[in-house]
Amino acid sequence: MELVRNWFNKISLDRIQLELMNTAYGSGHASLSRLDPRGLLIWYLFFAVVPWFVSSYAVLAGMCLFMIVTTVLSRVSPFIIFVLCLGLIGQVGWLFIISLFFGGDISSALPLLKLTMKLSIVSLASITVFSGMDPEKISDGLLAFGVPAAFSFSLSYGYRILPVLFEEFRNVLLSYRLRGKGPERNGFLYWRLGVYYLKLLVYAFFPLMLATAKRSRTTVEALETRGFSYGMKNPVSKKLKLAHLKLQRRDILFLSGSAVYVAALFWLS
Repeated sequence: MELVRNWFNKISLDRIQLELMNTAYGSGHASLSRLDPRGLLIWYLFFAVVPWFVSSYAVLAGMCLFMIVTTVLSRVSPFIIFVLCLGLIGQVGWLFIISLFFGGDISSALPLLKLTMKLSIVSLASITVFSGMDPEKISDGLLAFGVPAAFSFSLSYGYRILPVLFEEFRNVLLSYRLRGKGPERNGFLYWRLGVYYLKLLVYAFFPLMLATAKRSRTTVEALETRGFSYGMKNPVSKKLKLAHLKLQRRDILFLSGSAVYVAALFWLS
């Protein structure tokens, strides 16, 4: 019971908000944050697609080991790693349990292990890239590849509005707690308290969506007033915005080193 209480004390909105902010905005000290966003996006596209067409356990294990190294270099928050591990174990665990109900045995764990490695590679590559770049660099990188300006800006805007959304969500949640009444008894393993908080999370979701829609409309109107659409369609303005993107020697070394490592994995397997 004391262990459960300690977990409830550690998992708070403030702590989750702090960890997400460190992941989204605290990437300036990471080694990969100095790389050009276009090179990182190409690198991510490779490791997000190629593992699904690979069946060799050795190649997948080598790729997974490489992703672990790049994730460490990105200095990802332990909370993000915990959520990733929890999701992978939950997703693969229930598949293994279902396979046992339909006549499977321990041998069915091998295909699930392969699926876990593929999911891990894609997930760790996503964490490496998106925690190693700030929202502005991601938006500029996508814009340089010809992605519509509205989409690239929306992605950057989603990152930037994250602290505001969490603050809004916390305020709505606290208002529901002030007006409501918690369970008188916690129940076995605090299940009554867990159900109470889950209900509050559902109730707080709809006001949050309405506030987000209102804030997004205000932002769009402010951007159009300043000529956002005209500026993004103007080649001179777009060229000026992307002038700071330059592929340097460290970008070439990172991409060529990754290519050599993957080629060596295929050759050895």
